[in-house]
Amino acid sequence: MIMRKIAVTGTLSSGKSTVCQLFKELGAYVVSADEIVHQLLVSGTKIGQQVIDIFGDEILTNGQIDRSKIAKKAFRDPVLLQALEKLIHPQVRNQIEREYQCCTIATYPLFVAEIPLLFETNWDVDYPVTIAVIAKPELCKQRHEKNKNISNESDYQQRSKRQLGADEKACKATYVIYNNGSLEMLRANVANIFELLTPNTGV
Repeated sequence: MIMRKIAVTGTLSSGKSTVCQLFKELGAYVVSADEIVHQLLVSGTKIGQQVIDIFGDEILTNGQIDRSKIAKKAFRDPVLLQALEKLIHPQVRNQIEREYQCCTIATYPLFVAEIPLLFETNWDVDYPVTIAVIAKPELCKQRHEKNKNISNESDYQQRSKRQLGADEKACKATYVIYNNGSLEMLRANVANIFELLTPNTGV
C-alpha cells in the first residue's frame, strides 16, 4: 500500500510545528521544509557558497552563515529574496521527495511534510491531502514574538505579508485545524484527522 503524503501549512506562528510533532507522536514520518533550509545554509557547501555570492560576506558571523542576517536582507529586498528562493526551493522540494521515496519501504502510517509556503509555491500539487493550521492573528503574533524572542512587530508583518491570508489557506486546504485553544484540544483535533487519514479509513 502506498503511504499517504500529507502537507501541513498555515499562517505564521499558527502552530504548524506543534501539529507535526503531534502527528509524529502518533507514528507519522515528519519532515520540515524549514529544517532542510537550515541544513542547506551551511558555509563550505556549494549551496552555502552560492548564498554568500548572492548576499555578500556580511551575512557571515565567525565564518558561518547567519540565517537572521539573510532574513533581514531578504525581506528588505524582493530581488534578493527571489534569488534566494530560486536557489533554495528546488533543493528543498527534491529533498522532501527523496525522503518520501525512502520512507515508502518503511512502516510509517503517514508521511507528513511541514511546508509554510505550500500554496504560495504551488507545491500542493505534490500532496493529495493538505492541512492548514489557523489561529487568531493576535495569538500568532504573541507566539512569533515568544519563539523569536523579539518584540518587533515589523518582523512579524514582513514575514506575514509573504503568505496567503488565513481564509485563503483554509479554502485551499483539505482539512483546517484551528489552534486557538489548549494543547489538549489541538492534540484531539490532530488525532481525529490522523484516524481519518490512516490506511483503510479513507479521507
